[in-house]
Amino acid sequence: MSDLVPTTGTVHWIGAGLSTGSGLAELCDTADRVRLWHRTEERAAEALAALGLTGRAEPRAYTLSALAAALVPGDVVVSMLPAPEHAGILAACVREKAHFACSSYVSDAVLEQVPEAEKAGIVVLTEAGLDPGIDHLFAHSLVARARGVIGDATPASYSLTSYCGGVPAVPNDFTYRFSWAPAGVLNALRSPARYLDNGTPTTADRPWEATRRHVVDGETFEVYPNRDSVPFIEQYGLPATWTPRTFVRGTLRLDGWLRAWEPVFEELRTGDDTRIAALAQELAARYPTTDADRDRVVLAVSLDVRANDGRTWSGGYLLDLVGDEQDSAMARCVSRTLALGTGHILDGSLPPGLNRAAETAARSEQWLGELARDGVHFTLRVDH
Repeated sequence: MSDLVPTTGTVHWIGAGLSTGSGLAELCDTADRVRLWHRTEERAAEALAALGLTGRAEPRAYTLSALAAALVPGDVVVSMLPAPEHAGILAACVREKAHFACSSYVSDAVLEQVPEAEKAGIVVLTEAGLDPGIDHLFAHSLVARARGVIGDATPASYSLTSYCGGVPAVPNDFTYRFSWAPAGVLNALRSPARYLDNGTPTTADRPWEATRRHVVDGETFEVYPNRDSVPFIEQYGLPATWTPRTFVRGTLRLDGWLRAWEPVFEELRTGDDTRIAALAQELAARYPTTDADRDRVVLAVSLDVRANDGRTWSGGYLLDLVGDEQDSAMARCVSRTLALGTGHILDGSLPPGLNRAAETAARSEQWLGELARDGVHFTLRVDH
């Protein structure tokens, strides 16, 4: 492994969309210099003003070439752009020996650049938001606690569920509030989901058709699987002697969502890419996100382990936050987690190469403690 490139203390934050919030303000307190890159310099300045950060960060007009020209070895680049943009940004970071951070899943295009990034001595921090991000921290913590009681060598079966959703704090007829691009929401619903159900590998070609009722802290929600849950069995460090009964990572919605969204599902069943893109624009116009309404984020991660010798362990984390005038709940969770990870790049505590928010139980406990102090509150329940 190459030596870690020392950081300059300069952070380049790219994008000021719905997930950029008070985490950017935290970086303005910890970094030596922060630059906010947005579509135009004027838009960047307006975003800083809205966040109360005028004069604390420099507004810049973003193009990849302009960013690359501004980088020096040891800078940190934080991308809030859509995941397909990350590969090009990371390539510029590798060339200029700048560190990289984002809240998105690791794509193949990013993964193939990791060897060069490690060789260059730069950190590539990914999955450092809400989901993925805090959900990983919760899962690692629960698995470590259960292993400490049951033991790795003891045969057991387990059920792990991880459901996350951004919903309106005050329910509306649509039962939803867009907290990221509508096109992304619709295309996620068009992507098959793979998970384990009663020990059987299962694929839902239309994830919403696998929707179930799920009670969290006495409140009924609707949940459905998304993406591919199965690789996270290894990522979360579950012992090979434990057999999964259920393992699913998915999305949480308000009760009644399935019924309210039936017209959308009908379009998803029959529409082509052009129609779905148009539908996304129609939904954005019909259900705009305004400063007046408040969002709510609910993240519930639970683990239940039953050992063959009769011992049991169960526990769960619950994060349930409502947005305020400072920022939305979604922006708070995503941006503060990403700012926390960026802070650990700045202090030199992350190694070169690929990092996720949660790599170990020890790091998970550390980051969860730091997030709680930063105002991202959650509860832990343990029964054994």
